[in-house]
Amino acid sequence: MLTVAFPALAFDTNCYVLAPAAGEECVVVDPGVGVVETLRAVLAEHRLRPAAVLLTHGHVDHVYSVTPVCGADTAAYIHADDRYRLMDLLGNVNPALLGMLEQQFGTKATWTEPSTVVEIGDRTTLELAGLSFEVLHAPGHTEGSVMFAVDAVPDGIADQVDVDRTLLSGDVLFAGSIGRTDLPGGSSAAMTRSLRDVVLPLPDTTLVLPGHYEATTMDRERATNPHLQGLAP
Repeated sequence: MLTVAFPALAFDTNCYVLAPAAGEECVVVDPGVGVVETLRAVLAEHRLRPAAVLLTHGHVDHVYSVTPVCGADTAAYIHADDRYRLMDLLGNVNPALLGMLEQQFGTKATWTEPSTVVEIGDRTTLELAGLSFEVLHAPGHTEGSVMFAVDAVPDGIADQVDVDRTLLSGDVLFAGSIGRTDLPGGSSAAMTRSLRDVVLPLPDTTLVLPGHYEATTMDRERATNPHLQGLAP
């Protein structure tokens, strides 16, 4: 599986591009702040055509560029419980944070919802761009936080680590940490349930591509992540 990852211009949010191979359709995951130019270059380099945009949740740092990336023809997929965030993205952003972004980029933030939004639910299977994504609803960071599991791994990665599946974990699971739960819509109790019931049962051979920071594996996180210790699936 062709996999390209690069950080957004704010918050170090990871944007991912996945495709069966160069020259094929692709899926874009979490196009955050200021990713349009880099994404355009990635698509041109690998001759890729976006078939869909997947959103792990509705926070501004993960969705801000979704509308220009989707254009008129490509659908954005988001869990039903975070759908409201796309309806009024800037209204759900802390004014101080919004001001910081506007100062950083020297322009007033604007928002238009994508023309086509598809609401997804737990355990839904999405067949997109020749890849099969399983939706795993894992609330806690937001009400509609999800992870996307793919039965494929990035080209060459299996030669480096023992993995046979990929998880795009958004802000649920990081290397050595988890997403915060103190923002509006967050819940520490819900996060604990998600970690126990959704994350811990994942196979050790799962490669984890998080919304921030570096990639990891379930084997490593099960052994070392303090937030997973003491939880029983």
